[in-house]
Amino acid sequence: MTLNRHQNLIVPPLLAIQFLTRVPVPGLSRLRPDDVQAGLVRAVMWFPLAGGLVGLVSAGILIGALELWPRMVAVLIALIVEARLTGAFHEDAVADFCDGFGGGSTSQRIHEIMKDSRIGAYGSVGLMLALGLRAALLVALPEHLILPALVASCAFGRWLAVVPRAVLPSPPGFEGMASRIAAGTGRRQLAGASLVILPFVLPFAWLAPVAAIGALLAAAVFIWWLCAFLHRHLGGVTGDCLGFAAYVGQLLVLLAASARWLM
Repeated sequence: MTLNRHQNLIVPPLLAIQFLTRVPVPGLSRLRPDDVQAGLVRAVMWFPLAGGLVGLVSAGILIGALELWPRMVAVLIALIVEARLTGAFHEDAVADFCDGFGGGSTSQRIHEIMKDSRIGAYGSVGLMLALGLRAALLVALPEHLILPALVASCAFGRWLAVVPRAVLPSPPGFEGMASRIAAGTGRRQLAGASLVILPFVLPFAWLAPVAAIGALLAAAVFIWWLCAFLHRHLGGVTGDCLGFAAYVGQLLVLLAASARWLM
């Protein structure tokens, strides 16, 4: 199936949704491998769209569950639904990242550990702490920020994953989907993602401008550290590193939204 001009506009956002979630997208199975590869490169700019839609679903589940259960129970229900919706895509990356850099001393060994389907002590502890912190932050969110903060955090996390993909190469000798996509990803995709994210973060920025600025500054520091860290230890970026960045991006927005300056 060769893409026409109309399909070239429609396919990338659909591929972004399919790539970052478990949502079945009809019609994409008919694409040729070359079209999928080219479409995924263009889909990078639509990652915040996929994240924002996940955030809308999660926030809707959370708000609905609050009508029946206490906040902690409602938060756990929302996180369970979200994990099913995304296939725990970024949670898996967090565990792999912690295992790889916790147990590996060379770039090759780090990569081998991250590719191992088994989870180790570093991954278990890192994942539990990340999930626990996110749940605690959702419990602590001011009620009027549940919808805008959760949507913004999900979109912002996916946007943050585009940054190292745009500025770092793939590590030498490392193969994977992220490596193939990263080869065609650059500042153009980052600029596009920066536009796509706006509808999902502007409501939060309007309601909590101090928190939004705080999250952006914290993200700038984090992404500077992460890119330097990855360049030093791996010589580039892998898919698990991008997933880790996405999850941290979510946490940074929620940390800012739950901080005492809003109380």
